[in-house]
Amino acid sequence: MVPARFSMKVPLTWLAAYVPLILPLEELARRLTLSVAEVEDIVYTGPWDEHVRVGEVMKVEPHPNADRLRLVTVNLGSRQERVVCGAPNVAEGQKVAFGEVGARLISGKTGEPMVLTPARIRGVESAGMVLSEKELGLSDEHEGILVLPPDAPVGRPLREYLGDVVLELSVWANRPDLLSIIGVAREVAVLTDQPLHEPTVAYPEHGPPAAERVRVHIADPDLCPRYIGMVIEGVRVGPSPAWMQRRLEAAGMRPINNIVDITNYVMLEYGQPLHAFDYDAIGGRAIIVRRARPGETLVTLDGEQRELSADMLVIADAERPVALAGVMGGQESEVSERTTTVLLEAANFYGPSIRRTAARLKMRSEASTRFEKGLPAELAAVGARRAAQLMAELAGGRVAPGMVDVYPGRREPVQVRVPAARLRGVLGIEIPPERATAVLRALGFGVTTTPEGYLVDVPYWRPDVHIADDIAEELIRIVGYDDLPTTTICGRIPPPIRQPQRELRERVKDILAAAGMQEIMTYSLVSPEQLRRVVPPEELERHPPLRVANPLSAERSVLRTSLRGSALETLARSLRVRRGETALFETAVVYLPRDGELPEERETLVGVIGGRRLDRWDQPTDEAVDFFDAKGYLEALFERLGLVPEWLPAEEYGLLPGRTAAIRVDGQQVGVVGQVHPDTAVQFDIEGDCFLFEVRLDLLTELTQRRREYRPYATTPVVAQDLAVVVDTATPAAAVLRIIRAGRYVVSAAVFDEYTGGQLPPGKRSIAVRVLFQDPTRTLTDEEVATSRRQIVAHLERELGAALR
Repeated sequence: MVPARFSMKVPLTWLAAYVPLILPLEELARRLTLSVAEVEDIVYTGPWDEHVRVGEVMKVEPHPNADRLRLVTVNLGSRQERVVCGAPNVAEGQKVAFGEVGARLISGKTGEPMVLTPARIRGVESAGMVLSEKELGLSDEHEGILVLPPDAPVGRPLREYLGDVVLELSVWANRPDLLSIIGVAREVAVLTDQPLHEPTVAYPEHGPPAAERVRVHIADPDLCPRYIGMVIEGVRVGPSPAWMQRRLEAAGMRPINNIVDITNYVMLEYGQPLHAFDYDAIGGRAIIVRRARPGETLVTLDGEQRELSADMLVIADAERPVALAGVMGGQESEVSERTTTVLLEAANFYGPSIRRTAARLKMRSEASTRFEKGLPAELAAVGARRAAQLMAELAGGRVAPGMVDVYPGRREPVQVRVPAARLRGVLGIEIPPERATAVLRALGFGVTTTPEGYLVDVPYWRPDVHIADDIAEELIRIVGYDDLPTTTICGRIPPPIRQPQRELRERVKDILAAAGMQEIMTYSLVSPEQLRRVVPPEELERHPPLRVANPLSAERSVLRTSLRGSALETLARSLRVRRGETALFETAVVYLPRDGELPEERETLVGVIGGRRLDRWDQPTDEAVDFFDAKGYLEALFERLGLVPEWLPAEEYGLLPGRTAAIRVDGQQVGVVGQVHPDTAVQFDIEGDCFLFEVRLDLLTELTQRRREYRPYATTPVVAQDLAVVVDTATPAAAVLRIIRAGRYVVSAAVFDEYTGGQLPPGKRSIAVRVLFQDPTRTLTDEEVATSRRQIVAHLERELGAALR
């Protein structure tokens, strides 16, 4: 599943380029956490001590005793040091990182921490070192020294020049604007009442218009509301500037080359993912945004060949797919050192489609994460222009006039009416109109005052704002939750409203868990195929389940009308890893369709039992569970609920005839229990016998709410007698028990034995019943017990044709 929050790394030096940072670090983090997004961590980069400084190479001389070594004189501002250096790229005039004696570094040979000490190398003293990226812990590069930009201040500690502080923000899914440095800067500007300095975007245009250089067609506008293409020719692919590399690394991205780095830089700066194609690798000079075709494959930038399916959105040229839309580009059209013309893509894609593709191919990226959150289509043009500007400035590119902008998903700007009375009612305080207007405008909202309140124009980068209550939230998070007055409750606290069905549900869970069953929780959305295994076909045809309009998968496409399928699937998985007795239950709602109305939401209990019985060491035996194990759990449940069930023979779809019983309480059928039919069990890959019970909790709620009278425990003796009753084989024991329990003075009756064959005629069986007689007020005489016994026998003979054995 996609996480509800995403981590955004915000380097303070980058943030400071757009807004003055006037607060101490800890106070800034506190205010961001209270008003914007939680600051999960503060990371200090560049962990070098004061012995690592910026130096300038003044002189490079040959080593007198080694051809591959040189003597380098380094200016440190207040003094100069001469050290031995073996790097091939050292040259006079370079700014370098210099390690003095005592500096804590990383060994270039072993990769282990080390402390720099004076050394004598081939007969020459060396009190220091010109450092590589590996020795500074910046990368694994050790072939040459790190060369700093010409403006690096000589003698200054390197941590002050290259070091940074990074705030890690936890951004909720409804705020994709915070997945950008400028988005965070906008919030900081409002919180600290400082101006926001966004980059000025301008660049010269040259040559034929972009519309003459490339053609764009969107075949599926629902999945791609906007696609922009720009052409930049004459680019020189090489390393990006050091300042850009530092910002990217601090934000958690690896520099690659100037073109790719610019697309990543703008994505982090504005939140708009971009992609750069090698223009000469695009067949037919055409871009087609379409679904993948059966059998198509794509080798992505990571070198993996991906098999595509028809629900994946691709960027294709006139011949083949060249990128997975919103996820990753293709290897054949990637920018390389030979690239001279770039086709820049800035698009807007449908988030759920990108999420499904990324999840299926297991390749979530920074770009796909942003598209999944739902970016505004207007952001695409902003990102495209900014990237074109940087490619012109940093790669020598010439931008073709205009852009190819296909925009079928254009939406109207959002405007929200905000009554002042609504703000007072929601917040409980009065925010002065001047203050409210200033806050909203600083956040980018357009505000017009009206007699009733405000008319607010929502900026394109805030797709989460729709109603007046959203505006109230914006105001109070900036004004400060601390300003909300603390008030006591004025009236009496109302008593809690009883919820009998919820109370019963919790009691049922406690009882069954105490009896040894395990609770499960399964999805309410299931597949049609699962329902066909457990629901009669005619029932599905007469009342088909409700379908989800846009399901994430076929396995979660309909609302279930039965819990049985989910329970049996879970039992099958459990039995594959555990041979011992497995008893599972679930209480949940099923959704029963009703013509022209909302579905009936019926609270239901289901239980499934399978496997082998356990011995006293919890090891499985050779004895399989049976019908009476399932029935035993239900008997424990009904006894604790104070209900007396009857078990009557029944037939039920998916259960085995002859081993299925309907459950009746007070003359009302409340459920069923039985062995799962082997044909049904096979469909769920269950080997061996398994048993299932299903009970309507809505009916049990009514039965348990009936008024009951308290009866004190009887202190008089109980008289126990056994009755062996011969009845037809087809007569259920429940019928015998019902008559016996109706006898005078009878307080309990239970079957303890059954006998067939021997002296009994064919078609007959003997049921032995233990009967308890008692009167709560006095001791029964032998005659009273005998009279009650004769009456019971007479009723059995009259109603069932029974006889005493």
